[in-house]
This record gives sequence, structure tokens and C-alpha cells, in this order.
Amino acid sequence: QVQLVESGGGLVQAGGSLRLSCAASGRGFRYYTMAWFRQAPGKEREFVSAINWSGGSTDYRDAVKGRFIISRDNAKNTVYLQMNSLKPEDTAVYYCAGSGSGNTVHGYIYWGQGTQVTVSV
Repeated sequence: QVQLVESGGGLVQAGGSLRLSCAASGRGFRYYTMAWFRQAPGKEREFVSAINWSGGSTDYRDAVKGRFIISRDNAKNTVYLQMNSLKPEDTAVYYCAGSGSGNTVHGYIYWGQGTQVTVSV
């Protein structure tokens, strides 16, 4: 019942910053846990960060803690990922996802098409 579209990806030098956006259309966004995943070439998709429906609880994988910040604006039906101090290993396609069952293994049933983030040396 919701469609997700990511934007904000691009090419940035190591140490730089990017801000990804995920715009949701349809009903139900406010009640969904939202998350960012990423997939590098030849690797499995991996969890990056999640935020609960109110924005009061967040989670990050260790590799991005202190560098990335997830946030959401329910009035705008948008979730963001501020990425700072980017490293080449952050290079991946970043996907936005939504869950109606919290941050659970099988909860993420809504997915965007992804946006490419490339961090150069």
C-alpha cells in the first residue's frame, strides 16, 4: 500500500557527505518502521539503519555508527539518511524499506528501487 522512491545518491570523495531521501506515496507511512539497506557489487544486501514510527528509536550497524544519522518527517512522508565522513567501503546501492511489523527479519515488505552511492578515494 506504499511506494518508496530514493534520491540523493551520487559520487563523492572520501570524507565527504551525502543526504539520501526516501519519499513515500500511498497510505500507512506514519505507522511503518523505516530502514535503509545497502548492497555493494558482489555482496549481499545488508542492514544500515532503522527508525521506528515516531522517530524516537533508531538502530545502526556498527560500521556506520557516529557517521550516519537516520531521521524521518512523517508530515512529508519522507525518511532521510545523512551520511558523513564517507569511506570507499560505503559504496553501494542504497535501498529504502518499510515494515509494518517493526524492525524484524520478515517485516520489510516495501522496497524502493535504490540509489547509487559511490565514494572515491
